[in-house]
Amino acid sequence: MNKRDQLFMTIQKNDSSDNLIFHMKNEIRSTKYKPVDYQQLHALTEAKKLASASTELKIRKTVQTSKLSKEQTLIKQHKQVWWQEHQRLNEVRYKMESEIKSLFSEENIGNECLSDLMNFEQELSEQWCTYLKNVINPIQQLREDLKYRQHHISQYSHSHSESNSMKVLEEVDFVKKQLKAVYEQLRLEQQEIENYLSDWSMKILDHSSEERSNLLSQLPMELETLECPYPDLKSSILNEFYNFTEKYQKKLQDSDLQLEDIYRNFQLSDEDHWIYQAVLDQYPGDLCGRRTLYLDMLQRCLPHKSRHDLVEHEKYCNQYRFAKEQRRILILSWNKNRRDFIQKAVLTLAEACATHEMESMLAKDRKKQQEVCADLKAKVRRF
Repeated sequence: MNKRDQLFMTIQKNDSSDNLIFHMKNEIRSTKYKPVDYQQLHALTEAKKLASASTELKIRKTVQTSKLSKEQTLIKQHKQVWWQEHQRLNEVRYKMESEIKSLFSEENIGNECLSDLMNFEQELSEQWCTYLKNVINPIQQLREDLKYRQHHISQYSHSHSESNSMKVLEEVDFVKKQLKAVYEQLRLEQQEIENYLSDWSMKILDHSSEERSNLLSQLPMELETLECPYPDLKSSILNEFYNFTEKYQKKLQDSDLQLEDIYRNFQLSDEDHWIYQAVLDQYPGDLCGRRTLYLDMLQRCLPHKSRHDLVEHEKYCNQYRFAKEQRRILILSWNKNRRDFIQKAVLTLAEACATHEMESMLAKDRKKQQEVCADLKAKVRRF
């Protein structure tokens, strides 16, 4: 296509556009264009809007109904779990109470530990009575007094009732301040006791773990007391035991470091983790939909934590539990292999002692035979 053809096409297009503008300006009718009924289009648009709004409302109602149904289903499942847990805890409580009663029977009255426990129980009972007398009873008395004043306040004049109201408010504020101080003191005592018990539990667990590790690392008395006629053999066995112990100690240290690293990644505080563990313990492992249920309950019990935080904490808890189980298996394997090693070492030393004794007997027999031969040779020479 040359430049002249392009110019011709441009002129043709411009002419058609000008003709269209000319027709529209002069209102010249054309069969190509039909008049538009804007009222009908507006009515159709409004009908579409109403249909769309109705559909959206139905969808919202369906979603809301679905959420409500799901919530009711979850609550029903939670109730079933709670009822089973309630029954289990009742059984445990009755069992513990019966054990405590049997423990405090007449046969064990002279036990010093039980005597201390009974004295402690008596002390707690006295403290509870003092708390009721100094805190709870005054509150109940104040409550009854306020009810009485409220009932009879309408019998007095406005100024007198206003002055009484001010006195009542001052008294209530004073009691609130006292209770706040008491509750704060109790909270601090509770926290102190919990920290004390937590520290002791950690010390006991650490001591138990360390004691078990030390027991496994110590040289067994069986190997230490046994005598061996071959010093090199016993030294070799002891060196093998030390190498064997060192290998397991290294694995145990790596396992402890892994547990510490995982524990540092926990997303919840100690108190929240206690709630987390208590909630998980309520739902049996074979329960259908267990994870959905306990995550839903955790979001209710820990509203300040997001689902993402709970899922992350769950992941690290599973890793921690797996690492702890691996540590337990490692100690069991160490203990088993240690017993097997000691048994084989004792058998080896016993065989060495038996071999040495046999060699000694053979040496004695050989010496005796040599002496007999020498005597016979001497007799032969004399003849």
